[in-house]
Amino acid sequence: MQKTEDLVKQFQEIYGGDGDIRSYFAPGRVNLIGEHTDYNGGHVFPCALTIGTYGIARKRADRKLRFYSLNFSRLGVIESSLDDLIPSEEAGWTNYPKGVMWTFEKRGFQLDCGMDFLIWGNIPNGSGLSSSASLEVLTGVMLRDMFGFEALTNQELALIGQYSENNFNGMNCGIMDQFASAMGKKDCAIFLDTNTLNFEYAPVKLPNAKIVITNSKVKHSLVGSAYNDRRRECETALKDLQKVLDIQALGELTEEQFEAHKDAISDEICRKRAKHAVYENQRTILAVQALKENRIDEFGRLMNASHVSLRDDYEVSCEEIDVLVDLAWKIPGVVGSRITGGGFGGCTVSIVENDAVDSFIAVVGEKYKEKVGHEAEFYVVDIGDGAGKLA
Repeated sequence: MQKTEDLVKQFQEIYGGDGDIRSYFAPGRVNLIGEHTDYNGGHVFPCALTIGTYGIARKRADRKLRFYSLNFSRLGVIESSLDDLIPSEEAGWTNYPKGVMWTFEKRGFQLDCGMDFLIWGNIPNGSGLSSSASLEVLTGVMLRDMFGFEALTNQELALIGQYSENNFNGMNCGIMDQFASAMGKKDCAIFLDTNTLNFEYAPVKLPNAKIVITNSKVKHSLVGSAYNDRRRECETALKDLQKVLDIQALGELTEEQFEAHKDAISDEICRKRAKHAVYENQRTILAVQALKENRIDEFGRLMNASHVSLRDDYEVSCEEIDVLVDLAWKIPGVVGSRITGGGFGGCTVSIVENDAVDSFIAVVGEKYKEKVGHEAEFYVVDIGDGAGKLA
């Protein structure tokens, strides 16, 4: 774990020591339930984590941008300019902060000078815990503070992050990841209606259990992949349903309404995708209610059902993730387990009773390695606050 003062020292070693150097943090997130509902007008239930992305920044006298990531130190300092805010493959990870800068300028928030920027993150890359959204929100918080755009709320920064990922980086994501990073609250998950952006904080009280994230170590790259296909398939299903129903989003439907009208969806694959979006939204609403009423077993049952739907109807799981979930379901003391994040690898999230955590990690770890040939990583996580300035 890097301390903020150590990061500042490394910033000074790379860029020199003078001036107004400021520090920021934006967390990653895990979604407890409500997957692939955020672009279908449904509900999600994510929480911010205490792991995330740290940023150290200082303004420059010119329009130059200099980026350095301690996670990709072999790349050295990557130079660009405020006059070169266009996406490119060579720009690599800097496309994310540059996309946010581009969105700020597009919305009339002019950046009058460049900056030097150092980042370090402790979210495993490609894990599905939103390292990219964390970096976008971090950039937004930094720009708001350094350039005096105090009127921008954290919620608006989340929307800027999403816009930049959609329109600069070509990834058609919903609002959940950026919203969780910007709006997180310690020991609470966010029950968010993505159709209206109405939300409430729901305390996650698990006196006898822990949230354990298991990283399959299978990386997924979502840009230009099956993620955008799923979104298209849902949009096609919605258009078919709109011929017989007055709805704006799949999230408006109950299971009963969907079953009564599903034959309006002409393509069988699109029908399966829509079924997941509708049923997952209803599961999320029921799961939050169960948590409020301390019915943790019911919450776990709904998590398990969510995984089955993501595996069979939405088809975003993969062999390694299914191995992790199947192993988890067999272990006494596991309340629930499912894939989390966009899919195609990444992580599972499990609720595990306190006295079963050690055996869960030992047994799943050993059997996963036997079955797939490489090790998984386990994180027993805490729920933290959203993004902000550190110093």
